[in-house]
Amino acid sequence: MRARVIAATVLASGLFFGGPAPGIAQSQVTPASLQGADALPNAQPGECYSKVMLPAEYKTETEQVVIQDAYEKIEIVAAEYQTVTEKVVVKEPAAELVPVEPVFETVKERVETQLARRIWRVGKSAKSKAADPSLVSGAQALGLPVSAKVGQCYAEYFQAAQYKTETENVIVREAYQGVEAVPPKYEMVDEKVIISDASFKLVEVPPVYETVTEKVLEAPAYTTWKTGRGPVERIDHSTGEIMCLVEVPAKYKTVEKRVLKSPAKTQKIEIPAKYKMQKVRKLVAPAEFRNVDVPAEHKTVTKRTLVSEAKTVWQPIGQEGPGKYTGRRLCLHEIPAKHEIITKQVLKAPATTRKVEIPAEHKTQQVRKLVSPAQEKRVQVPAKVATFTRRVKVADARLEWRQVLCETNMSKELNTQIQRALASRGFNPGEIDGVIGRQTMVAVGEFQKKEGLPQGGLTMRTLAELGINVASARSTSSIKAKQQQR
Repeated sequence: MRARVIAATVLASGLFFGGPAPGIAQSQVTPASLQGADALPNAQPGECYSKVMLPAEYKTETEQVVIQDAYEKIEIVAAEYQTVTEKVVVKEPAAELVPVEPVFETVKERVETQLARRIWRVGKSAKSKAADPSLVSGAQALGLPVSAKVGQCYAEYFQAAQYKTETENVIVREAYQGVEAVPPKYEMVDEKVIISDASFKLVEVPPVYETVTEKVLEAPAYTTWKTGRGPVERIDHSTGEIMCLVEVPAKYKTVEKRVLKSPAKTQKIEIPAKYKMQKVRKLVAPAEFRNVDVPAEHKTVTKRTLVSEAKTVWQPIGQEGPGKYTGRRLCLHEIPAKHEIITKQVLKAPATTRKVEIPAEHKTQQVRKLVSPAQEKRVQVPAKVATFTRRVKVADARLEWRQVLCETNMSKELNTQIQRALASRGFNPGEIDGVIGRQTMVAVGEFQKKEGLPQGGLTMRTLAELGINVASARSTSSIKAKQQQR
């Protein structure tokens, strides 16, 4: 601690108003006694000045101290899944070949069942009895002309004809090539089907903090003037009180705060896919077809065929014929051919195959699908700050000259006003007698301290704060003095 003795030079009348201080002889201040002191202001006659102590000036400041650092917080956004209904193939699609039968068209055909022929009759009339074939054949063998003209008649000299019955196959449906279908072959196999996709999840690893202590300045160190005592407190009227400049140490406050040691992070955990086994029908051999020959269909028709002609000699009527006339005659008549309408099927379109698509067979099951994977979300957490208030000195305490009341510029009426003003403000000036004594000065000092006024005497500013007009008080005192002289 440092201490410095400051002697304030005051006028003797500035210590105790209404007379000299008890036990001290009144003396006059000379210019030599002011040497070494601060220069006095330009004073007017009748004015008194005293060095007064101006208190130190302070201001209140607030300071924000970080008690927890800002950090980054990680939030886990869980993965989103959706359960959907999914079709699983249990039987693969295939194609089947279906035989298409040939297309036939039914048509009618005129078939000659009996050839047109010339017939010999026993008479010229068409109604005549037909001649016996053997007779005719024999006659032709014997000279009946084969190229005879229709309508000619010949005398028979016996020559009978011979015939035979033949059968002939007539095609009713033509031969064609058919198609035979071979169905596909399948086998049942075990197959692994996925029911849940592979994914991953993020696990949050929280941040790690540690608690540390820190000293925070609550009030800074400062110096102040304090009244001191020594072996000699007053030498003469030119010396004042003993003032010591004391250094007051700074005040600190210990606070705890959390400091980020390791930030938050995430850990990725893999989730494997899920499967199950089920039976599935697999195609081993596809459907196929092969060609088959279908034979033609026939119908048997019976007809007579001339084998040999009659061995009769025939001569045209009117001509003598060789041989013995038998009394028979033959006239050549023409019998038209006989026809029969038959119905038969004609191939219009050959047999083919038609490919039939067999759709796949499915099984419906619930599958858990990953919609969005797990994510991390980083959130900035601001630092935590504590606010501390402290007083900071902006000006040190100092001694300055101030105008004060003294014996030359005061009166009993003014002293009485001062005592009453102090009493009305709650300060005890002692007996209100118009004399400024020690109790009155104690009350003045308390008033100055409360109002933050310079201390060390009855300054003009102190009187103004008490609501006292010095000029008006002096005028009133002067008028009363003149009235008493009269």
